[in-house]
Amino acid sequence: MIRLEVFSDPVCPWCFIGKANLDRALEAHPAHPFRIEWHPFQLNPDMPAGGVDKHRYLAEKFGEDRLVQMHLRLKEASRAAGAEIDPDTPKRMPNTLDAHRLIHWAGLEGRQTAVVSAIMRAYWREGRDIGNAGVLTDIAAAAGMDRAVTARLLASDADADDIRARDADARQKGLNSVPTFLIAQHYVVTGAQPPEVWGNVIRELLEQSGT
Repeated sequence: MIRLEVFSDPVCPWCFIGKANLDRALEAHPAHPFRIEWHPFQLNPDMPAGGVDKHRYLAEKFGEDRLVQMHLRLKEASRAAGAEIDPDTPKRMPNTLDAHRLIHWAGLEGRQTAVVSAIMRAYWREGRDIGNAGVLTDIAAAAGMDRAVTARLLASDADADDIRARDADARQKGLNSVPTFLIAQHYVVTGAQPPEVWGNVIRELLEQSGT
C-alpha cells in the first residue's frame, strides 16, 4: 500500500469537493494502492472557540461582491463533483481544533475517513456547528466510537498541543493551502483535482508496481 496523506480542514469547501473527487476516483479504481491518512490544517487557527457568524466573517474578509462570485464558483464545482453544496448552509464559522482532535482519535480506531466524511457532511450539507462538542460527540458515536470517552476527551485538552504542533510543522514545510495531498511522502498534489487526474495517478502507480 502507498500512503496518501491528506492535509485538510473540514470548513474548507474545496476540501469537501476535493474529497468527493478523490472518492469517485477510488470507487472507479477499486484496486487502488492508497492507504489514506488525514492531517490537520486550520484555515483559521485564531478563530474564537465559539466560532463566529460565517457570512459576516467571510464578507469582512473578502467583500460582498467577491464572496458572491466565490459562492457561485463553489456551487458549480461541487455540482460537477457530484457533491452539490450551498455555501450558505453553514451559519457558523467554527474553530476546528476539536474537529481535528476527533479526526485524530478516529484514526487510532481505524475510523478516520468515515469520521472525516461525517464531519464534512454535517457542516456542508446539514449546517451543523462542528465546533460544538455535542455535535462532534454525536458524529463519533454514529461512526462507532465510544460516546462517553469522546465526550470526556473533548472536555479536556487531550492532544490539542499535538494538533497545533502538526499544523505548525506543515506550515513550516511550506504547506499554505488545502486540500494538499502527499503521495508516498514524496509527490505533492494540490487543490480539488478532478477524478480523471486521480485516475491517471492511480494507473501510473499500479504500472510502476507491476500490478
